[in-house]
Amino acid sequence: SPELMASWENLAAAGTSWSSVFFGCSRANAFLCRRTPNRFPKGAPWTRYHGDYKGLHIDLVWPGKDPVLGVDSVGTVSAALVTYASIQLLKPDLIINAGTAGGFKARGAGIGDVFLASDVAFHDRRIPIPVFDSYGIGARKTFETPNIVKELNLKVGKLSTGDSLDMSPHDETAILSNEATVKDMEGAAVAYVADLFSTPAIFVKAVTDIVDGEKPTAEEFLQNLISVTMALDQAVMQVVDFISGKCISDL
Repeated sequence: SPELMASWENLAAAGTSWSSVFFGCSRANAFLCRRTPNRFPKGAPWTRYHGDYKGLHIDLVWPGKDPVLGVDSVGTVSAALVTYASIQLLKPDLIINAGTAGGFKARGAGIGDVFLASDVAFHDRRIPIPVFDSYGIGARKTFETPNIVKELNLKVGKLSTGDSLDMSPHDETAILSNEATVKDMEGAAVAYVADLFSTPAIFVKAVTDIVDGEKPTAEEFLQNLISVTMALDQAVMQVVDFISGKCISDL
């Protein structure tokens, strides 16, 4: 059976995430996943749940909490580390990085919309030297899944990643240049590592806040987090159900 790694991200408390994804224990239960003994390097706060669901071997990996401050380990550094370690340990056939994101109403995003990312890039790695500038942006196509898009009627857009929840003027300029519809704090880092090891990865993002709207980002994010997470939960369940019984090339 195919090995499927699902990664969920969230800034909220509990989660069953992996490079950055949020699904609580209810999602682990839905996929018949159980917490497994920690096989990650000593000191790493990452947690793994494993189970078999409709012919798929599924691993939910959560990056855990910062050992000093006790908050969820969000951002690109944690995402890259746990992606690398999980690929080496679990050797998945496919990575699903699912989580919340900010959306741009100017590009058609609304609260609760679920997007499948067609491209990813960074918006806060500024290296104004020829060639290094392109390396910093790190733009790349994601693994194409036209049948998932068609069957589930998901929206498609470009994803831009940075290590801040808010958006500075420099970030905004870069995001516009990236033509992003949604922004997060992990996706491009996951994509970079997945590409290094030729592991297909898809990115499912649900919009919690409107970046170019009138409400403060943090306030709107917290206000919509629970309801949007439910929409994300449903979308990822549909994606996994669609994957069941198919080859990677059929997605």
